[in-house]
Amino acid sequence: MAVYKEQIEGLMSKGGTPTYINITKEVNEIIARSGIKDGICCVISPHTTCGVFFEEFTHDLMPDGKEFLQQDLDNCLEKIIPEQHSWGTYYYPGVKHFEDVESWPDAEKYLPNGDRTALYNCDAHLRATIIGSSVTFEVDNGKLGVGTTGYVYFVDYDRTRSRSRRCKVVIIGE
Repeated sequence: MAVYKEQIEGLMSKGGTPTYINITKEVNEIIARSGIKDGICCVISPHTTCGVFFEEFTHDLMPDGKEFLQQDLDNCLEKIIPEQHSWGTYYYPGVKHFEDVESWPDAEKYLPNGDRTALYNCDAHLRATIIGSSVTFEVDNGKLGVGTTGYVYFVDYDRTRSRSRRCKVVIIGE
């Protein structure tokens, strides 16, 4: 039994809106590099406002480049988890969280000019919790064991700012 690990680096979120990134090609390349023919592949987000999911590639795009199914998912999630734009929409972030972040050496990165509204991202945390931070796939004959229209997506639900994200891939098998 072998274990192979690799990270997908530089996944850039846009800020202002959830960012969906098709990582299927990268996952397939990592499986090929692993040399593992049969086993499982876990794709994991280490970020609390990001998720990983498996969905059909839909071909049709919104004017902003978002696939139709992604826009449909955003619309559904907005109904159950509205975006946070003001204090009191959700309990999080609370006063103690603000104070803790303000004490960090790099607080300016998270609170530009001391602006606490930059932490209004409870909706992103809740959406990522519902979507999930990982998916597991079969590795079959050295390939991702999915159908032709199944794709792997990384999503950053945090709208507060753009940033570079990463995703971990762990393959276990023989």
